[in-house]
Amino acid sequence: MNPTSPVDDVVDTPASDVVAAPLAAASTDTPASAPAAPAGLSARSLLKQLQQQFPAFGKCLPLAIGIDKQLLARLPELDRKTMRAALGIHTGSLRYLRAMEKATVRYDLDGAAGAEVTDVHRLHAKEVLQQRFKKEADRKKAERDAAQEEEANKLRQEKLLQLASKFSRNG
Repeated sequence: MNPTSPVDDVVDTPASDVVAAPLAAASTDTPASAPAAPAGLSARSLLKQLQQQFPAFGKCLPLAIGIDKQLLARLPELDRKTMRAALGIHTGSLRYLRAMEKATVRYDLDGAAGAEVTDVHRLHAKEVLQQRFKKEADRKKAERDAAQEEEANKLRQEKLLQLASKFSRNG
């Protein structure tokens, strides 16, 4: 797990929980320099494009509720399933969850401040981070325990071989 890459971590929370509520009318002007998002794009490729194209994604700001509707208004050719997967990757990243844990304001696609982040959402981000860190710590502990057990088995086998050679009739 690479904590500096927001794309590498996926949270168990579906993107629809993060972006379900509607937002006030979104701007339909697509920036002139913004490339169109082809429908056959993978979720990770789409996320990279969104991070380059929109300040809220690039700076990993807490996203406005209903950001999916803003994206579809600006990029109507987006595949909804791919967009939701990209949003899930983004909102499940360590970087995003850390930002949400401390955030007070949500942002639209252009990086303009909007609604406040509720205590419930901050608490959810904190809990997800704690669960993820606990799971990682448990995994590392299990790996250490397995390595120690393997080492103990090797030593046991070496001792048995030494005893066998010491007391063998052919030796």
